[in-house]
Amino acid sequence: MKRRMPASKKHLKPKYGLMTGSTIDTDGGRRRGMIELRNISKTFRVAKRNAGFGEAVKALFRKEYTYINALCDVSFTVGDGEMVGYIGPNGAGKSSTIKIMSGILTPDSGECIINGRTPWRDRISHVRDIGVVFGQRSQLWWDVPVIDSFELIRDIYKVEKDKYARNLSRLVELLDIGETVKTPARQLSLGQRMRCEIAASLLHDPKVLFLDEPTIGLDAVSKIAVRDFIKTINRENKTTVILTTHDMQDIEALTERILLIGKGRILLDGSLGELKKRNTSHKTLTIDHSGGKIPISEHMTVVRDLDGHAEILIDTDFLTVSQAISYISSKTDVSDISVTGGTVEEMVVSLYREFEI
Repeated sequence: MKRRMPASKKHLKPKYGLMTGSTIDTDGGRRRGMIELRNISKTFRVAKRNAGFGEAVKALFRKEYTYINALCDVSFTVGDGEMVGYIGPNGAGKSSTIKIMSGILTPDSGECIINGRTPWRDRISHVRDIGVVFGQRSQLWWDVPVIDSFELIRDIYKVEKDKYARNLSRLVELLDIGETVKTPARQLSLGQRMRCEIAASLLHDPKVLFLDEPTIGLDAVSKIAVRDFIKTINRENKTTVILTTHDMQDIEALTERILLIGKGRILLDGSLGELKKRNTSHKTLTIDHSGGKIPISEHMTVVRDLDGHAEILIDTDFLTVSQAISYISSKTDVSDISVTGGTVEEMVVSLYREFEI
């Protein structure tokens, strides 16, 4: 089901001139990518009713439905070996897109070509070339040692024994799961299980890896290990990676390009560095001073000021960092000062606010 963009929502179109730049060649022709989505739309029909026994009885004879436009004309291209962050708020359409690209869902309209195939039409051939990790779903058998799950996955994908042995040895080493694979999945910590989930998705050497919240709930050590591994696989195997996550540190550590989706539409496509420049309008000054109340002027906000240590937020749209430092230095004795930019989280919040999602 296609839906035209209302006139009042025209501002939702990408501002950055990067949406088409990632999919069009310099000669004006469309560039072939590992992943190509064109005008993908998906609508879900959901049954709803009020609470209570009477309402439940009514629903047996007459159900009321609401229609949710999960995806509306979604289009983008991802090149071979590229790693892209796919971000957006809950319910924006990220998981629906991943499921369509995985062949789990069939869209209502549009075209999706991955490595020359349509996922939902060539599912058997398609799954041999992709790996999928859902942070809140497991592909490991719960009550058997992980290594037994790996053996079953090898048989499912019909991986040659020599190739399987090489891949397993490398994955075990890179993810540090030599002892972990001997343990049943139900007895593993979340961090251990996620490392094994990622290994399971790569045993058959996929060309494309879909990661849906791969570091959800992990401790700092496990997150770093998973990020380092993903970067290694992308660099050495040229594996194309689509990463969806709410953890902006994952995005900053792994990707150079992000796709922002909201209300089922691609709102923005650009490099992370460019987006930081365009959306970070605040700087933070951390100052050690002689004590007392830190002096500030207009367009400065005191975040913290205690015992001669202050943090001040500067609106750089109206006041430069040098002007702020000069003003504060003229009013109090400063012994140390440092400047930091806005975080990726702040940038994303700014984007959400800009696009009203």
